Amino acid sequence: MIQADFDRIAMLSNDGWGHSRQYYEFLLRQLPPRCACALEIGCGTGGFSRLLARRAGYVLAVDLSPRMVQVARKRSRHYPNVDFQVADATMWRFPVERYDCVACIATLHHLPIEEMLSKMRNALKIGGTLVVLDLFQGEGLFDALSSVLAVPVSAALRLVKTGRLRESRQVRVVWAEHGRHDSYPTLSRIRRVCASLLPGADVRRHLLWRYSIIWRKTVLSQREGGKLREVSELVHTAPIDGGG
Repeated sequence: MIQADFDRIAMLSNDGWGHSRQYYEFLLRQLPPRCACALEIGCGTGGFSRLLARRAGYVLAVDLSPRMVQVARKRSRHYPNVDFQVADATMWRFPVERYDCVACIATLHHLPIEEMLSKMRNALKIGGTLVVLDLFQGEGLFDALSSVLAVPVSAALRLVKTGRLRESRQVRVVWAEHGRHDSYPTLSRIRRVCASLLPGADVRRHLLWRYSIIWRKTVLSQREGGKLREVSELVHTAPIDGGG
């Protein structure tokens, strides 16, 4: 179902301004100016992949949707260092410690979060950086107020960037259909998962219904993450003493 949705969305995508693209520059500032090898999970039509290609010697960009990859290849013909591939991230064999950067934009909520963060972490070289941008489910008064504030800000930004207050009706209909079976994690859940799997990760809330994870893999964080996983496994496998 997700693949079919994004095959339809690919035909309507114009790589123009959007809520996620608003934060691309922020994500790029977290990365080194040059790196050898980068990986993007859920590359879509390749907008962020092309930005990565300007600073990486080689970018592997994967997506579940064949049409997304088809459009990405067409739009990236002047970027020979980007390799777009169709792949299901849940089945794909992640290389171990190969990449200087791993990115995942508006994709993680479609995947098993703990499993994918672990795989992306393991794919990073020591010294590499993980950048994640995704949507989250609000909880509590602060998130509710932030969401209200985001509405006029979003409209104003779209008007400035594109000359219109909202997307075309056709695009809105396709995204609305997709949204019917979308679900998002809460930010508190993301922070708990990162505390366990990505020690020291910087998890930030952004105004336009997005959050980001920035994590740099060091020898120390690798060891801390291993200890946390070992403790978790011991807790979950320990026999329960019923007492009495």
